[in-house]
Amino acid sequence: MSLEIRALSFGYRDTPLFSSLDARPLRRGELTALVGPNGVGKSSLFRLIAGLAKPSGGTIMLDGSDTARMPSRMRAERIFLLTQHVAMRAALGVFDVVLLARRGWRGGKASDEDVARVEQTLESLGIEHLSDRMVTDLSGGQQQLVALCQALVRDPDVLLLDEPTSALDLRRQLEVMHLISDQTRARNMVTVAALHDLGLACRFADRFLLLHEGRIAADDHPEAVLADDRTGRAYGVGINLERTGKGRLVVDPYLHP
Repeated sequence: MSLEIRALSFGYRDTPLFSSLDARPLRRGELTALVGPNGVGKSSLFRLIAGLAKPSGGTIMLDGSDTARMPSRMRAERIFLLTQHVAMRAALGVFDVVLLARRGWRGGKASDEDVARVEQTLESLGIEHLSDRMVTDLSGGQQQLVALCQALVRDPDVLLLDEPTSALDLRRQLEVMHLISDQTRARNMVTVAALHDLGLACRFADRFLLLHEGRIAADDHPEAVLADDRTGRAYGVGINLERTGKGRLVVDPYLHP
């Protein structure tokens, strides 16, 4: 079962962004990195998949069902988009904010299972000590971790992450990417993360999608896409690939003379 993008077209006013964009099925249990320079439409593609924008053509299929035909509530429960710029203004504590995300549109009292899942998710991100803090008192990086908790606690089928490590320090970046990778497999989700750091992306992603000039320009395992000349041309740089003594791939970009 998977997420499929078929002949997707979309644009703003008289400016087309995608024209018949296709991607091979995005499979459950895999972390896909959506890469490409600024302005190619990564955030717009996420909004289309999440149903927050309507394409002018094409379809998005989830496990064989057209997402456009799903009730909006069902689509929102199955597909979660974590945007790049998280701003939490609610006068609530961290635990309550995550619990509300867990409950979604369900009425009534939170169950013991709901409470336990919130506690488990906060602990998995190492921020259980923030449970009683007001979200408005948190740093940008801490708010981003709380938002990731809100995403994971809902158990979505599809998790879309727009620059999930942008506000985090180096240690937290590694911790969060390890968590995303592990949770993708444990929960059997389709996970797509837009990432600018190609080195970080190739360390954790199972697959790269290179978005450029309104189409998927390359689609393969990370090393193959990074070695593809189209990737360097898309970014306007050269890319050297090396391996450490432990076999880890290192991305070394450089400017052409």
